[in-house]
Amino acid sequence: MLKGIPAIISPQLLAVLAEMGHGDELVLADSNFPAFSVCRCGPTYISASGLGIPQLLKAILQLLPLDIYVESPAAVMDLVEDDKKRKLQTPVWDTYLELLKDAGCAKPLEKVERFAFYERAKKAYAVIATGETSLYGNLILKKGVICPDDQT
Repeated sequence: MLKGIPAIISPQLLAVLAEMGHGDELVLADSNFPAFSVCRCGPTYISASGLGIPQLLKAILQLLPLDIYVESPAAVMDLVEDDKKRKLQTPVWDTYLELLKDAGCAKPLEKVERFAFYERAKKAYAVIATGETSLYGNLILKKGVICPDDQT
């Protein structure tokens, strides 16, 4: 345990957050996401199977600066056409937006087509496999920078 570090941030996740550079991406994967398969392409695999994405996101946002130089530093997997037609709801996205806003990011979520999301995840720095059960709960975060004036 360390002071100021949320207890749900594992040592492996803390190391990954510190190693990431500006523009690197972190995938918070729901329980249906093929995290282990995607990580065979290069990203670091981190297991957080007992955690939901909202609680993990809240903790990560205490440590990870988001990229302010892009239209949106957070992306979700867009619904497939059949789910759009049947008007499937994604309330977890509202939760993400609220947590992002609380962390100082009022930008919209980018919606990425399913297979494009998988390809983008393969290029991520790391994938966190969570126990999140919400449909379309996957989230990508793009790391920003910490200015010298922001360091404490």
